[in-house]
Amino acid sequence: MRVAVCQLNAREDRRSNLAAAEVLLERAAAGNADLAVLPEYVDYLGPADGQPTLEPVDGEVGQFFADAAQRLGMWVVVGSIHERGPDPERTYNTCLVFDRSGALAATYRKIHLYDVEIPGRVSYLESATVAAGSQPVVVEVEGIRVGLSICYDLRFPELYRRLATDGEADLLLVPAAFMLHTGRDHWEVLLRARAIENQCFVAAAGQTGDHEPGRTCFGRSMVVDPWGTVLAQVPDGSGLAIVDLDLERLRTIRAELPSLANRRL
Repeated sequence: MRVAVCQLNAREDRRSNLAAAEVLLERAAAGNADLAVLPEYVDYLGPADGQPTLEPVDGEVGQFFADAAQRLGMWVVVGSIHERGPDPERTYNTCLVFDRSGALAATYRKIHLYDVEIPGRVSYLESATVAAGSQPVVVEVEGIRVGLSICYDLRFPELYRRLATDGEADLLLVPAAFMLHTGRDHWEVLLRARAIENQCFVAAAGQTGDHEPGRTCFGRSMVVDPWGTVLAQVPDGSGLAIVDLDLERLRTIRAELPSLANRRL
């Protein structure tokens, strides 16, 4: 399978964000990618009070990417969008997977929400405006089992272990808008750890650059193999990286270092 991780700088103009995402998807298709992964909140990343009208998964934004997947003949993972939530106060942070025909193949709602309160420094409660999902999701993409996650999920290894064991995932996806100050120290380390401990490929697509006052995202989208080797990384700014996943190498690693089979807990 040939996978593209797409990196962009979504801001407060939804139409502009979708146009930028479409350009990257077209570049991925031109590179013969089978699967393209976009970052978290590809539809809007700006001030909360400027957020566009919320939609269901089959709304205008979902249809935009469904049409792109069909037109390009490629699987498209919309890292996440602001989906209409269970009540007027909260949205879902929702990942959508479209197959080559443009059909919706999977939906995952972010499970782990970023709530932090450090007196005098930072106060951010994602759960105040976002409703948590409850179900891990694995989707089969042309014979490959693909586990879904979003951003802050990356810090919770038990989710990925469940995707790898119960879900039998071979590839883990991590669309994100990882903050600069944590991304510099934790992003690559955590991605490589999730790959090594679960013996899976990991494809992570991140937001990059400034989005609103006080919010800068780290970028550095990458693909990691099951040995923990970074196969490709997108530099600063918008762009993409395309990688061929060697599934025979995955099988070899699992056979020669059978840590998943040796589990006792």
